[in-house]
Amino acid sequence: MAEHIANGLNADLYEIVPEEPYTEADLNYNDDNSRSTIEMNDPSARPAISGSVENMEQYDIVFIGYPIWWGEAPRIVSTFMESYDFSGKTIVPFCTSGGSGIGSSDSNLEQLTSGADWLEGRRLNGSDSEETVMEWVNGLDNLLNIRWYGSLMKGKYSLLRIFRTSD
Repeated sequence: MAEHIANGLNADLYEIVPEEPYTEADLNYNDDNSRSTIEMNDPSARPAISGSVENMEQYDIVFIGYPIWWGEAPRIVSTFMESYDFSGKTIVPFCTSGGSGIGSSDSNLEQLTSGADWLEGRRLNGSDSEETVMEWVNGLDNLLNIRWYGSLMKGKYSLLRIFRTSD
């Protein structure tokens, strides 16, 4: 989904990569001892990220995509949100899921930032075409254009960065 948005907007794409990659066993949600289950059962878990976003300050609008794990964003997304200053930025969350909606995952992430303007999140289907995804993104135009215009009036150049996690 992130690739569809990046392609459709000719935007940058950044992938949140765990410092310790997840194995298939780590992602077994039927195993109470799997790494992902342990992380998701610990609200304070913050898995380390490999790498960082260079020049995050240059981006005014951030789309952040993630899979839904146990009804929430993976804890590594919390690590990411707490690693940067999102003050003055517009954040557009989106998720993928095998069956769950976005639930409160976007509002939970919003609580980890301050000073950012969060748009309502959206669940996308993993099988959605680029055309379908871009219909949603283009539907945001009115809200985003208002923000871009405001940024341009303040002398800022708005760029876009798409974030996702591997799933």
